[in-house]
Amino acid sequence: MRPQSPAASPQRLRGLVLLLLQLPAPSSASEIPKGKQKAQLRQREVVDLYNGMCLQGPAGVPGRDGSPGANGIPGTPGIPGRDGFKGEKGECLRESFEESWTPNYKQCSWSSLNYGIDLGKIAECTFTKMRSNSALRVLFSGSLRLKCRNACCQRWYFTFNGAECSGPLPIEAIIYLDQGSPEMNSTINIHRTSSVEGLCEGIGAGLVDVAIWVGTCSDYPKGDASTGWNSVSRIIIEELPK
Repeated sequence: MRPQSPAASPQRLRGLVLLLLQLPAPSSASEIPKGKQKAQLRQREVVDLYNGMCLQGPAGVPGRDGSPGANGIPGTPGIPGRDGFKGEKGECLRESFEESWTPNYKQCSWSSLNYGIDLGKIAECTFTKMRSNSALRVLFSGSLRLKCRNACCQRWYFTFNGAECSGPLPIEAIIYLDQGSPEMNSTINIHRTSSVEGLCEGIGAGLVDVAIWVGTCSDYPKGDASTGWNSVSRIIIEELPK
């Protein structure tokens, strides 16, 4: 068996093939001498080898994108899906509202009011209400006193922008002093720390002037009232969700 010859370069093979193709081919095999027959066979092997090789040329210029095709025919509707699994129970609106609530409160305090009026405004505290659908909790804490020789009554109450609370009712506290007897001194002078407290709804958002007043009770004469004697008095205002 004849050993294979080493591979030749494409340029060398191309030149050899062109040279062999220029040689005249004999009309029949009987006319070719044996030496020339071997050369002819070698020539055919070279041509076959050259034809079996694929010479790769340089890359061509990329082509342009084609025109968009027309829309296809709409497909048929699919099979309706099945119901999913039941979800977990959600939180109620009130719980979500309370979680996102931002505290809003204010305190106004006085070291010693010593206010001895019987009718009128005692003290005030301005508050900024953030929401219109909330309620205001108000508290007055301080010393209250009432004295008189005959039966009398005094009333301490809150106002909001000059009007008493109507949602649902006024916020108030009273002190009543009965008529004394000859054996008892009805003009006794007792000061006690007391409080006036409540919730008021229906107040719009914005600045609210919260004030504590003193007045008379219905069907009873006024006495000698005193507020905030010799002690700290305070008004606390807090906005609460409804």
